[in-house]
Amino acid sequence: MIYRVGKPGQAWYGESIGILILDASYPCVPGNVGNASTFSFPVRYEKVQGASIDRLLNKQDPELVTPFIQAARNLRDVGVKAITGACGFMAFFQQEVAASVDIPIFLSSLLQIPFIHQITGKKVGIITANASCLTPKHFQATGIPQSLPMVIAGMENQTEFREAVLEEKGSLDSSRIEQEVVQVAKELVASNPDVGAILLECSDLPPYAKAIQKEVDLPVFDFFTMINYVHTAYVQLPFTGFM
Repeated sequence: MIYRVGKPGQAWYGESIGILILDASYPCVPGNVGNASTFSFPVRYEKVQGASIDRLLNKQDPELVTPFIQAARNLRDVGVKAITGACGFMAFFQQEVAASVDIPIFLSSLLQIPFIHQITGKKVGIITANASCLTPKHFQATGIPQSLPMVIAGMENQTEFREAVLEEKGSLDSSRIEQEVVQVAKELVASNPDVGAILLECSDLPPYAKAIQKEVDLPVFDFFTMINYVHTAYVQLPFTGFM
């Protein structure tokens, strides 16, 4: 087999997925997009300089588009096949970043919502880091029609999640966050029995997807399901079963 150089100057290979990371500092536990051990395949990270939680979630600063585009181009230039994000609120820049590079861009877990609705035919329950910050712009940028039935619950009033992630206190009690997000999911489903699936907007919540599913008995989608889906499309493996 003959192998050829990928991009000019490319010095290493094998990372199919590039991940844009916020300019933030808090523990990323296994299962979090920001923890490389989450994945069974190698990934490549690139920090978006200046993209703090405050600027992206609270201020929704349009000037962040420039460092987002630069970070995406940096990942493209080292040879990744596709680029995702590590915060659902990166949806704000989905269209601009996608237009700036020539490889697939899927910055937000929200991109799965139309697919989820199509396969369930039911309302989609969204658990987000901060419900007050999730705006029509985020849905519009990810191609989600206003008519699609959704219900949103936020984690901003959950003490450990707020202090550990949104306020970056420097430590994170994973067991407490699991209890908090499970309770939020249970309340969401109890108030909306017509929900057919849960979508976790926040990249900090996939570690608790199994616990959520155990309690609400529904499909749970998140960054992990999305990234694995795209990786599988780009790195097909041979079937080795027996006849």
